[in-house]
Amino acid sequence: MSIKKALIAMSGGVDSSVAALLMKERGFECMGCTMRLYENDMVGQDLFGTCCSLKDTQDARAVCDKIGIPYNIYHYEAEFTQKVIEPFVCSYERGETPNPCIRCNRYLKFDLLYEKSKELGYENIVTGHYARIEERDGLFYLYKSKDLSKDQSYVLYDLTQEQLSHTYFPLGDLAKTEVRRIADDNGFVTSHKKESQDICFVPDGDYAAMIKRYRNKEYPKGNFVDPKGNILGEHDGIINYTIGQRRGLGIPADRRLYVKEIDVEKNEVILADDADLFDTNVLVRDFNWITGPVPKGEFRCTAKIRYRHKEQPATARILPDGSAKIQFDEPQRAITKGQSAVLYDGARVLGGGIITKETSNLFGPSI
Repeated sequence: MSIKKALIAMSGGVDSSVAALLMKERGFECMGCTMRLYENDMVGQDLFGTCCSLKDTQDARAVCDKIGIPYNIYHYEAEFTQKVIEPFVCSYERGETPNPCIRCNRYLKFDLLYEKSKELGYENIVTGHYARIEERDGLFYLYKSKDLSKDQSYVLYDLTQEQLSHTYFPLGDLAKTEVRRIADDNGFVTSHKKESQDICFVPDGDYAAMIKRYRNKEYPKGNFVDPKGNILGEHDGIINYTIGQRRGLGIPADRRLYVKEIDVEKNEVILADDADLFDTNVLVRDFNWITGPVPKGEFRCTAKIRYRHKEQPATARILPDGSAKIQFDEPQRAITKGQSAVLYDGARVLGGGIITKETSNLFGPSI
């Protein structure tokens, strides 16, 4: 019986370090690798201490040396720019708020890296994501992590059956505290490494500044307006704002105002009261149904509209054109174009897509 092989995606953090160890302990022939995704001059940031930094690759290599597996670095800078950074910038320019981690998973980790694994003769890829994959009757199902406080299934909804069949998430049944204990017990240099909370190529969290550097341009100022079109003040360029934002508006008002909508054609940012940010209906594009036949009619589920959103009861329908309609039982705050809506049946991930429109009049009284 031949030994199974696995290519381990290693960021230089504790999660992927432990994932590599667990796969070796399962008897897999493993190779660690780091995907080099961008250079300093691409985003105008000092990479030290962020994903793709020299320190991260040194840490990943040290872990591989510790557990006795080979390690390589693969360069995907051009592909990352094309598939992640450019769409990220374009999305903000369209008045959206994107989630680049989802595109990175789809196009880099589970597309290009999977192809690399096949090229190298390693038929499986492994990441340190907190999620679970289960096989039943030849079909593969994606589930939330047992540690719900770390669950990352939301950013994995784009996975296909082929990708799921060749992917392992060894941390899916573990709590983060257990992962750190395993790393500490094995003397990994990553055992007490802090987690990154920001997008890897925007480590300081200033998305607008990164976009300006990337495009080498300033974005035109325009008007803040209320829902009736009355001018309230001047904004600093639409890329600086996202739906639901209150801080940083810089205008005098007799009450708290929030970003309700971004009108790219008019270069206007519409401000409103918090109560005006709630809606029940969502339309998404590019919907990926993960497992089994797509339901022909309406079905019940829970849905979440951003990574930190707690999923809520809803009714959904998948349309023949690859879009989906979702109607929440209760209004949800700040439904945001560019974010992803992901559907669940309990712990199982049904699929998801990109939010493209939200309006109370989208579906009429029901869907």
